[in-house]
Amino acid sequence: MARSRAIYEYTEAEDKSMRLGFLLIAAGLLSLLGLGCCWLRPALQERGGGGSANCTVLAVRQLGERFSCTFSCGAACRGTARYPCLQVLVRTSRSSAPALLHEDERQLRTNPKCSYIPPCARDDQENSENVTYKQKYWKEKVGSQSFTCYFNEHLRPDDVMLKRTHDETVLLHCFLWPVVTFLVGVLIVVLTICAKSLAVRAEAIKKKKHL
Repeated sequence: MARSRAIYEYTEAEDKSMRLGFLLIAAGLLSLLGLGCCWLRPALQERGGGGSANCTVLAVRQLGERFSCTFSCGAACRGTARYPCLQVLVRTSRSSAPALLHEDERQLRTNPKCSYIPPCARDDQENSENVTYKQKYWKEKVGSQSFTCYFNEHLRPDDVMLKRTHDETVLLHCFLWPVVTFLVGVLIVVLTICAKSLAVRAEAIKKKKHL
């Protein structure tokens, strides 16, 4: 009886393989749970009330108001600078009312009054030049050309975005890699169990032949 039980015991290598498989399964499930609660669910909620439209520039202007931004000049060096507010007003194919254009959802949350936040430089003049360059781009390069924009009624129905922060590719990778990790773990466990079962059967057949 003791010898029969010993046959079914896993070797050290098989035991390590099983542990690795269960570890990957747990990691995949925890990743799905964590990403679903902390990132994927909010991203899907953002996209739930949104859609795309064709936009045309109506007006490009700088407001007199300036806003603060934080720059970094080293590990222990941080400070604040200021930049002018650029507004790009557009007309969308879904509404005749003017809408304020933003870079993406993140920029909309950071500063809903402006269309562009420049990379924060230490020099206010450099920030102003970056905003002026962006203003010329929308006036001269884009002009009256139509382009695709995105809206989200859950955030601000009177604003549109030039691009989405959470596009289909990001959402796919957010879901894909935890699932792949989970499936690899399951595959390792199943293959280890199958290999052990075949080894036990082979050993049993071998014993019968010698009887």
